[in-house]
Amino acid sequence: MMKMEKALSAEYSDAMAALRGFALSTCNSSVVFSAGMNPRLYAYCEQFNDFFPDSKGKLKKKIILKVSDFRSASIQGKFLAKKGLWISEFRIESGLNCGGHAFATDGLLMGPILQEFKEKKTALTEELWSMCSTAWTTKEKPIPQSIFPIRVTVQGGIGTAAEDRFLIEQFGVDGTGWGSPFLLVPEATSVDDTTLRQLSDAQEEDYYLSEASPLGVPIHNFRPSSSQLQRMDRIAKNRSGSPCYKKFLAFNTEFTAEPICTASRQYQHLKIEDLKKQQLSEEKFKKAEARILEKECLCEGLTASALIINHVDPGHDLNAVAICPGPNLKFFHGVFSLQEMVDHIYGRNDILKNQNRPHMFINELRLYQDHLKKEVAKLSENPDLKQSARLNQFRSNLLDGIAFYRTLSISKNETESLHYRQSLQDVETDILNLEIQMTQLNEGVQFVKH
Repeated sequence: MMKMEKALSAEYSDAMAALRGFALSTCNSSVVFSAGMNPRLYAYCEQFNDFFPDSKGKLKKKIILKVSDFRSASIQGKFLAKKGLWISEFRIESGLNCGGHAFATDGLLMGPILQEFKEKKTALTEELWSMCSTAWTTKEKPIPQSIFPIRVTVQGGIGTAAEDRFLIEQFGVDGTGWGSPFLLVPEATSVDDTTLRQLSDAQEEDYYLSEASPLGVPIHNFRPSSSQLQRMDRIAKNRSGSPCYKKFLAFNTEFTAEPICTASRQYQHLKIEDLKKQQLSEEKFKKAEARILEKECLCEGLTASALIINHVDPGHDLNAVAICPGPNLKFFHGVFSLQEMVDHIYGRNDILKNQNRPHMFINELRLYQDHLKKEVAKLSENPDLKQSARLNQFRSNLLDGIAFYRTLSISKNETESLHYRQSLQDVETDILNLEIQMTQLNEGVQFVKH
Protein backbone atom coordinates (compact mmCIF):
# COMPACT_ATOMS: atom_id res chain seq x y z
CA MET A 1 0.00 0.00 0.00
CA MET A 2 1.41 3.37 -1.06
CA LYS A 3 2.05 5.82 1.76
CA MET A 4 0.64 9.30 1.09
CA GLU A 5 2.96 12.24 1.74
CA LYS A 6 1.61 15.01 3.91
CA ALA A 7 2.69 18.61 3.33
CA LEU A 8 4.35 20.25 6.29
CA SER A 9 2.95 23.45 7.75
CA ALA A 10 4.37 26.87 6.80
CA GLU A 11 6.62 27.03 9.87
CA TYR A 12 8.80 24.34 8.26
CA SER A 13 9.58 26.47 5.21
CA ASP A 14 13.26 27.34 4.73
CA ALA A 15 12.76 30.98 5.74
CA MET A 16 10.78 30.31 8.91
CA ALA A 17 12.97 27.39 9.96
CA ALA A 18 16.07 29.58 9.56
CA LEU A 19 14.50 32.39 11.57
CA ARG A 20 13.45 29.93 14.28
CA GLY A 21 16.97 28.55 14.51
CA PHE A 22 18.36 32.06 15.00
CA ALA A 23 15.64 33.08 17.46
CA LEU A 24 16.18 30.04 19.68
CA SER A 25 19.97 30.26 19.58
CA THR A 26 22.15 31.73 22.31
CA CYS A 27 23.40 34.42 19.91
CA ASN A 28 23.22 38.06 20.92
CA SER A 29 22.97 39.43 17.41
CA SER A 30 20.77 40.80 14.60
CA VAL A 31 18.73 39.35 11.76
CA VAL A 32 18.60 41.23 8.43
CA PHE A 33 15.34 41.21 6.48
CA SER A 34 15.68 42.23 2.85
CA ALA A 35 14.01 42.26 -0.58
CA GLY A 36 10.55 43.42 0.39
CA MET A 37 8.01 42.93 3.12
CA ASN A 38 7.20 39.39 4.23
CA PRO A 39 4.20 39.64 6.64
CA ARG A 40 4.24 35.94 7.58
CA LEU A 41 7.94 35.97 8.43
CA TYR A 42 7.68 39.29 10.27
CA ALA A 43 4.75 38.03 12.32
CA TYR A 44 6.68 34.87 13.21
CA CYS A 45 9.20 36.98 15.15
CA GLU A 46 6.40 37.73 17.61
CA GLN A 47 6.58 34.15 18.90
CA PHE A 48 10.11 34.50 20.28
CA ASN A 49 10.94 36.33 23.50
CA ASP A 50 14.44 37.34 22.41
CA PHE A 51 12.95 39.90 19.99
CA PHE A 52 11.33 41.73 22.95
CA PRO A 53 13.02 43.76 25.72
CA ASP A 54 14.15 41.63 28.66
CA SER A 55 13.84 42.55 32.35
CA LYS A 56 16.85 44.86 32.00
CA GLY A 57 15.36 46.64 29.00
CA LYS A 58 17.78 45.02 26.55
CA LEU A 59 17.17 43.31 23.20
CA LYS A 60 19.02 40.02 22.76
CA LYS A 61 17.90 39.65 19.14
CA LYS A 62 17.69 42.79 17.01
CA ILE A 63 15.98 43.41 13.67
CA ILE A 64 17.62 45.16 10.73
CA LEU A 65 15.48 46.09 7.73
CA LYS A 66 16.92 46.67 4.28
CA VAL A 67 14.79 49.35 2.65
CA SER A 68 14.73 51.23 -0.64
CA ASP A 69 13.19 54.49 0.59
CA PHE A 70 11.58 56.23 3.57
CA ARG A 71 8.03 55.16 2.69
CA SER A 72 9.09 51.52 2.73
CA ALA A 73 10.81 52.01 6.08
CA SER A 74 7.73 53.65 7.58
CA ILE A 75 5.28 50.98 6.37
CA GLN A 76 7.40 48.02 7.44
CA GLY A 77 8.48 49.69 10.68
CA LYS A 78 4.86 50.31 11.73
CA PHE A 79 3.80 46.78 10.80
CA LEU A 80 6.43 45.39 13.16
CA ALA A 81 6.02 48.04 15.86
CA LYS A 82 2.33 47.17 16.25
CA LYS A 83 3.51 43.72 17.30
CA GLY A 84 6.05 45.17 19.73
CA LEU A 85 9.00 44.45 17.43
CA TRP A 86 11.59 47.24 17.38
CA ILE A 87 13.66 48.07 14.31
CA SER A 88 17.24 48.67 15.41
CA GLU A 89 18.50 49.67 11.98
CA PHE A 90 17.14 50.80 8.63
CA ARG A 91 19.71 49.79 6.03
CA ILE A 92 19.19 51.86 2.87
CA GLU A 93 20.43 50.16 -0.29
CA SER A 94 20.63 51.63 -3.78
CA GLY A 95 18.02 50.02 -6.00
CA LEU A 96 20.38 49.62 -8.97
CA ASN A 97 23.92 50.47 -7.84
CA CYS A 98 24.40 47.30 -5.81
CA GLY A 99 25.32 43.66 -6.35
CA GLY A 100 22.94 40.73 -6.73
CA HIS A 101 19.28 41.22 -7.59
CA ALA A 102 18.29 44.79 -8.43
CA PHE A 103 15.07 46.43 -7.23
CA ALA A 104 14.73 49.78 -8.99
CA THR A 105 12.75 52.45 -7.19
CA ASP A 106 10.30 54.63 -9.13
CA GLY A 107 13.15 56.96 -10.00
CA LEU A 108 13.90 57.91 -6.38
CA LEU A 109 17.64 58.49 -6.09
CA MET A 110 19.93 57.86 -3.15
CA GLY A 111 20.47 61.53 -2.28
CA PRO A 112 16.80 62.55 -1.94
CA ILE A 113 16.08 59.33 -0.04
CA LEU A 114 18.85 60.07 2.49
CA GLN A 115 17.65 63.65 2.85
CA GLU A 116 14.13 62.45 3.70
CA PHE A 117 15.50 60.09 6.35
CA LYS A 118 17.56 62.94 7.79
CA GLU A 119 14.49 65.18 8.07
CA LYS A 120 12.02 62.57 9.35
CA LYS A 121 14.09 60.10 11.37
CA THR A 122 13.32 61.64 14.77
CA ALA A 123 9.56 61.76 14.17
CA LEU A 124 9.50 58.16 12.88
CA THR A 125 11.56 56.94 15.86
CA GLU A 126 9.12 58.53 18.32
CA GLU A 127 6.09 57.13 16.48
CA LEU A 128 7.51 53.59 16.38
CA TRP A 129 8.46 53.81 20.07
CA SER A 130 4.91 54.81 20.98
CA MET A 131 3.47 51.90 19.01
CA CYS A 132 5.93 49.42 20.51
CA SER A 133 5.23 50.66 24.05
CA THR A 134 1.52 50.10 23.53
CA ALA A 135 2.17 46.57 22.26
CA TRP A 136 4.57 45.80 25.13
CA THR A 137 1.96 46.94 27.64
CA THR A 138 -0.68 44.71 26.05
CA LYS A 139 1.68 41.74 26.01
CA GLU A 140 2.85 42.49 29.58
CA LYS A 141 6.45 42.89 28.43
CA PRO A 142 8.99 45.13 30.20
CA ILE A 143 9.10 48.70 28.89
CA PRO A 144 12.64 50.14 28.79
CA GLN A 145 13.18 53.43 30.62
CA SER A 146 14.77 55.17 27.64
CA ILE A 147 13.93 55.07 23.96
CA PHE A 148 15.99 52.71 21.82
CA PRO A 149 18.02 54.38 19.04
CA ILE A 150 17.50 53.56 15.37
CA ARG A 151 20.57 53.40 13.20
CA VAL A 152 20.27 54.59 9.60
CA THR A 153 22.96 53.15 7.35
CA VAL A 154 23.55 53.22 3.59
CA GLN A 155 25.20 50.97 1.01
CA GLY A 156 25.46 50.65 -2.75
CA GLY A 157 28.15 52.09 -4.98
CA ILE A 158 30.43 53.80 -2.44
CA GLY A 159 33.94 53.81 -3.87
CA THR A 160 36.12 56.32 -2.03
CA ALA A 161 36.81 57.49 1.50
CA ALA A 162 35.68 60.96 0.43
CA GLU A 163 32.27 59.65 -0.62
CA ASP A 164 32.02 57.76 2.65
CA ARG A 165 32.72 60.91 4.69
CA PHE A 166 30.33 62.93 2.53
CA LEU A 167 27.42 60.58 3.29
CA ILE A 168 28.10 60.74 7.02
CA GLU A 169 28.61 64.50 7.20
CA GLN A 170 25.89 65.57 4.73
CA PHE A 171 23.10 63.19 5.74
CA GLY A 172 24.08 62.14 9.27
CA VAL A 173 23.98 58.40 8.53
CA ASP A 174 25.29 56.14 11.28
CA GLY A 175 27.32 53.88 9.04
CA THR A 176 28.08 52.81 5.48
CA GLY A 177 28.39 49.45 3.75
CA TRP A 178 30.88 48.27 1.13
CA GLY A 179 30.18 45.00 -0.68
CA SER A 180 31.38 44.19 -4.20
CA PRO A 181 34.98 45.50 -3.83
CA PHE A 182 35.59 42.73 -1.29
CA LEU A 183 35.19 40.17 -4.10
CA LEU A 184 38.77 41.18 -4.94
CA VAL A 185 39.93 40.38 -1.39
CA PRO A 186 40.65 36.62 -1.02
CA GLU A 187 40.85 36.95 2.77
CA ALA A 188 37.24 38.18 2.90
CA THR A 189 35.33 36.30 0.17
CA SER A 190 35.44 32.85 -1.41
CA VAL A 191 36.10 33.51 -5.09
CA ASP A 192 37.91 30.83 -7.10
CA ASP A 193 41.19 31.75 -8.76
CA THR A 194 39.85 31.82 -12.33
CA THR A 195 36.94 34.11 -11.50
CA LEU A 196 39.17 36.28 -9.30
CA ARG A 197 41.53 36.87 -12.23
CA GLN A 198 38.59 37.67 -14.50
CA LEU A 199 37.21 40.21 -12.04
CA SER A 200 40.59 41.84 -11.43
CA ASP A 201 41.15 42.37 -15.17
CA ALA A 202 37.54 43.13 -16.16
CA GLN A 203 36.45 46.03 -18.32
CA GLU A 204 33.36 48.20 -17.92
CA GLU A 205 31.39 46.30 -20.57
CA ASP A 206 31.86 43.03 -18.66
CA TYR A 207 29.36 44.17 -16.02
CA TYR A 208 25.69 44.42 -16.98
CA LEU A 209 22.17 44.24 -15.58
CA SER A 210 20.54 41.07 -16.90
CA GLU A 211 17.28 39.13 -16.85
CA ALA A 212 19.17 35.92 -16.04
CA SER A 213 17.50 35.21 -12.70
CA PRO A 214 14.70 32.60 -12.65
CA LEU A 215 13.04 34.77 -9.98
CA GLY A 216 12.05 37.25 -12.71
CA VAL A 217 13.94 40.08 -11.00
CA PRO A 218 16.83 41.86 -12.78
CA ILE A 219 20.22 40.69 -11.54
CA HIS A 220 23.71 42.09 -12.05
CA ASN A 221 25.80 39.74 -14.15
CA PHE A 222 29.36 39.20 -15.35
CA ARG A 223 29.88 38.34 -19.03
CA PRO A 224 33.20 36.41 -18.77
CA SER A 225 31.95 34.04 -16.04
CA SER A 226 32.18 30.32 -16.74
CA SER A 227 28.45 30.05 -16.10
CA GLN A 228 27.76 32.45 -18.97
CA LEU A 229 30.14 30.55 -21.24
CA GLN A 230 28.43 27.29 -20.30
CA ARG A 231 25.00 28.76 -21.04
CA MET A 232 26.11 29.91 -24.50
CA ASP A 233 27.76 26.55 -25.22
CA ARG A 234 24.54 24.70 -24.37
CA ILE A 235 22.58 26.98 -26.71
CA ALA A 236 25.09 26.35 -29.52
CA LYS A 237 24.62 22.58 -29.03
CA ASN A 238 20.82 23.00 -29.08
CA ARG A 239 20.70 21.86 -25.45
CA SER A 240 19.69 25.10 -23.74
CA GLY A 241 18.86 25.23 -20.07
CA SER A 242 20.29 23.52 -17.00
CA PRO A 243 19.61 20.19 -15.34
CA CYS A 244 17.66 21.04 -12.21
CA TYR A 245 18.73 19.08 -9.13
CA LYS A 246 18.30 21.45 -6.20
CA LYS A 247 14.97 22.97 -7.34
CA PHE A 248 15.30 25.95 -4.97
CA LEU A 249 13.90 28.29 -7.67
CA ALA A 250 11.35 25.91 -9.17
CA PHE A 251 8.19 28.03 -9.11
CA ASN A 252 6.74 27.92 -12.64
CA THR A 253 3.59 25.87 -13.37
CA GLU A 254 2.89 27.19 -16.88
CA PHE A 255 3.32 23.74 -18.46
CA THR A 256 3.52 21.31 -15.54
CA ALA A 257 1.54 20.48 -12.42
CA GLU A 258 4.76 20.29 -10.39
CA PRO A 259 6.68 23.59 -10.31
CA ILE A 260 9.80 23.75 -12.46
CA CYS A 261 12.55 26.37 -12.87
CA THR A 262 12.59 28.74 -15.86
CA ALA A 263 16.35 28.15 -16.17
CA SER A 264 15.82 24.40 -16.48
CA ARG A 265 16.22 22.45 -19.73
CA GLN A 266 12.70 21.10 -19.33
CA TYR A 267 11.06 24.52 -19.09
CA GLN A 268 13.06 26.12 -21.90
CA HIS A 269 12.23 23.27 -24.28
CA LEU A 270 8.52 23.50 -23.47
CA LYS A 271 8.48 27.31 -23.67
CA ILE A 272 10.25 27.49 -27.03
CA GLU A 273 7.96 24.81 -28.51
CA ASP A 274 5.00 26.88 -27.32
CA LEU A 275 6.57 29.98 -28.84
CA LYS A 276 6.82 28.30 -32.22
CA LYS A 277 3.05 27.80 -32.25
CA GLN A 278 2.34 31.52 -31.90
CA GLN A 279 3.28 32.38 -35.52
CA LEU A 280 5.31 35.43 -34.53
CA SER A 281 7.40 37.44 -36.95
CA GLU A 282 11.06 36.38 -37.07
CA GLU A 283 12.12 39.51 -35.17
CA LYS A 284 9.57 39.03 -32.37
CA PHE A 285 10.36 35.32 -32.15
CA LYS A 286 14.09 35.98 -31.77
CA LYS A 287 13.49 38.55 -29.02
CA ALA A 288 11.14 36.25 -27.12
CA GLU A 289 13.49 33.29 -27.52
CA ALA A 290 16.46 35.33 -26.26
CA ARG A 291 14.54 36.23 -23.08
CA ILE A 292 13.86 32.52 -22.47
CA LEU A 293 17.45 31.46 -23.12
CA GLU A 294 18.91 34.21 -20.89
CA LYS A 295 17.80 32.46 -17.70
CA GLU A 296 20.69 30.99 -15.75
CA CYS A 297 20.95 28.39 -12.98
CA LEU A 298 21.73 30.29 -9.78
CA CYS A 299 21.35 27.38 -7.36
CA GLU A 300 24.48 25.73 -8.74
CA GLY A 301 26.31 28.75 -10.17
CA LEU A 302 26.32 31.03 -7.14
CA THR A 303 27.63 28.28 -4.85
CA ALA A 304 30.22 26.79 -7.22
CA SER A 305 33.01 29.28 -6.49
CA ALA A 306 32.99 28.63 -2.73
CA LEU A 307 32.96 24.86 -3.31
CA ILE A 308 35.84 25.00 -5.80
CA ILE A 309 38.11 27.12 -3.59
CA ASN A 310 37.47 24.76 -0.66
CA HIS A 311 38.11 21.65 -2.77
CA VAL A 312 34.55 20.35 -2.47
CA ASP A 313 33.09 18.45 -5.42
CA PRO A 314 30.04 20.43 -6.66
CA GLY A 315 28.48 17.20 -7.92
CA HIS A 316 27.05 16.33 -11.35
CA ASP A 317 30.07 18.12 -12.91
CA LEU A 318 28.24 21.43 -12.38
CA ASN A 319 31.27 23.55 -11.55
CA ALA A 320 30.51 26.60 -13.72
CA VAL A 321 30.65 29.78 -11.64
CA ALA A 322 27.98 32.48 -11.65
CA ILE A 323 28.76 35.75 -9.90
CA CYS A 324 26.74 38.95 -9.51
CA PRO A 325 28.99 41.92 -8.62
CA GLY A 326 27.63 45.43 -8.40
CA PRO A 327 28.49 47.85 -11.24
CA ASN A 328 30.78 49.81 -8.90
CA LEU A 329 33.35 47.01 -9.21
CA LYS A 330 34.23 48.19 -12.73
CA PHE A 331 36.38 50.92 -11.12
CA PHE A 332 38.46 48.43 -9.09
CA HIS A 333 41.30 46.53 -10.80
CA GLY A 334 43.64 44.04 -9.14
CA VAL A 335 43.67 41.69 -6.16
CA PHE A 336 44.00 43.26 -2.71
CA SER A 337 44.76 42.24 0.84
CA LEU A 338 42.20 42.93 3.54
CA GLN A 339 44.53 45.57 4.96
CA GLU A 340 44.76 47.35 1.60
CA MET A 341 40.99 47.43 1.17
CA VAL A 342 40.37 48.66 4.72
CA ASP A 343 43.04 51.34 4.29
CA HIS A 344 41.30 52.47 1.11
CA ILE A 345 37.93 52.68 2.85
CA TYR A 346 39.35 54.81 5.66
CA GLY A 347 41.39 57.06 3.37
CA ARG A 348 44.85 55.82 4.33
CA ASN A 349 45.49 54.54 0.83
CA ASP A 350 43.98 54.92 -2.67
CA ILE A 351 43.74 51.64 -4.57
CA LEU A 352 41.83 53.39 -7.39
CA LYS A 353 45.05 55.30 -8.17
CA ASN A 354 43.19 58.60 -8.63
CA GLN A 355 41.41 57.43 -11.78
CA ASN A 356 38.68 59.64 -13.21
CA ARG A 357 35.74 58.00 -11.45
CA PRO A 358 32.39 59.84 -11.38
CA HIS A 359 30.76 60.51 -8.01
CA MET A 360 28.59 57.66 -6.71
CA PHE A 361 25.46 59.78 -7.15
CA ILE A 362 26.29 60.24 -10.84
CA ASN A 363 26.95 56.53 -11.30
CA GLU A 364 23.57 55.65 -9.79
CA LEU A 365 21.81 58.38 -11.78
CA ARG A 366 23.16 56.98 -15.05
CA LEU A 367 22.00 53.49 -14.09
CA TYR A 368 18.49 54.87 -13.58
CA GLN A 369 18.76 56.80 -16.84
CA ASP A 370 19.56 53.56 -18.71
CA HIS A 371 16.80 51.73 -16.86
CA LEU A 372 14.23 54.35 -17.90
CA LYS A 373 15.29 54.09 -21.55
CA LYS A 374 14.90 50.30 -21.48
CA GLU A 375 11.45 50.57 -19.90
CA VAL A 376 10.37 53.13 -22.52
CA ALA A 377 11.58 50.77 -25.27
CA LYS A 378 9.52 47.94 -23.77
CA LEU A 379 6.50 50.22 -23.60
CA SER A 380 6.82 51.08 -27.28
CA GLU A 381 6.45 47.35 -28.07
CA ASN A 382 3.48 46.83 -25.74
CA PRO A 383 1.65 50.11 -25.02
CA ASP A 384 0.00 50.22 -21.59
CA LEU A 385 -1.66 53.24 -19.99
CA LYS A 386 -0.70 52.40 -16.37
CA GLN A 387 2.90 51.67 -17.28
CA SER A 388 3.09 54.90 -19.25
CA ALA A 389 1.87 56.89 -16.23
CA ARG A 390 4.39 55.09 -14.01
CA LEU A 391 7.27 55.94 -16.34
CA ASN A 392 6.22 59.58 -16.47
CA GLN A 393 6.37 59.64 -12.66
CA PHE A 394 9.71 57.83 -12.80
CA ARG A 395 11.04 60.52 -15.12
CA SER A 396 9.68 63.30 -12.93
CA ASN A 397 11.36 61.80 -9.85
CA LEU A 398 14.69 61.65 -11.67
CA LEU A 399 14.44 65.31 -12.64
CA ASP A 400 13.57 66.23 -9.04
CA GLY A 401 16.61 64.25 -7.91
CA ILE A 402 18.87 66.11 -10.33
CA ALA A 403 17.53 69.44 -9.04
CA PHE A 404 18.34 68.34 -5.47
CA TYR A 405 21.84 67.22 -6.45
CA ARG A 406 22.55 70.70 -7.80
CA THR A 407 22.14 72.06 -4.26
CA LEU A 408 24.91 69.82 -2.88
CA SER A 409 28.60 70.59 -2.63
CA ILE A 410 30.12 67.18 -3.19
CA SER A 411 33.80 68.20 -3.16
CA LYS A 412 36.16 71.07 -2.43
CA ASN A 413 38.06 70.11 -5.58
CA GLU A 414 36.86 72.45 -8.34
CA THR A 415 37.64 69.98 -11.13
CA GLU A 416 35.58 67.24 -9.46
CA SER A 417 32.74 69.68 -8.82
CA LEU A 418 32.80 70.81 -12.45
CA HIS A 419 32.60 67.21 -13.73
CA TYR A 420 29.77 66.54 -11.29
CA ARG A 421 27.71 69.55 -12.47
CA GLN A 422 28.38 68.79 -16.14
CA SER A 423 27.27 65.18 -15.66
CA LEU A 424 24.02 66.36 -14.06
CA GLN A 425 23.42 68.63 -17.02
CA ASP A 426 24.13 65.89 -19.56
CA VAL A 427 21.77 63.39 -17.93
CA GLU A 428 19.05 66.01 -17.47
CA THR A 429 19.23 66.97 -21.16
CA ASP A 430 18.94 63.33 -22.18
CA ILE A 431 15.94 62.74 -19.94
CA LEU A 432 14.22 65.91 -21.17
CA ASN A 433 14.71 64.75 -24.75
CA LEU A 434 13.10 61.48 -23.76
CA GLU A 435 9.96 63.45 -22.85
CA ILE A 436 9.00 63.80 -26.54
CA GLN A 437 9.11 60.04 -27.05
CA MET A 438 7.14 59.44 -23.86
CA THR A 439 4.47 61.97 -24.85
CA GLN A 440 4.07 60.19 -28.18
CA LEU A 441 3.78 56.90 -26.35
CA ASN A 442 1.12 58.34 -24.07
CA GLU A 443 -0.89 59.40 -27.09
CA GLY A 444 -0.41 55.96 -28.63
CA VAL A 445 -1.52 54.25 -25.45
CA GLN A 446 -4.70 56.32 -25.29
CA PHE A 447 -5.44 55.53 -28.93
CA VAL A 448 -4.98 51.80 -28.31
CA LYS A 449 -7.22 51.91 -25.23
CA HIS A 450 -9.97 53.82 -26.96
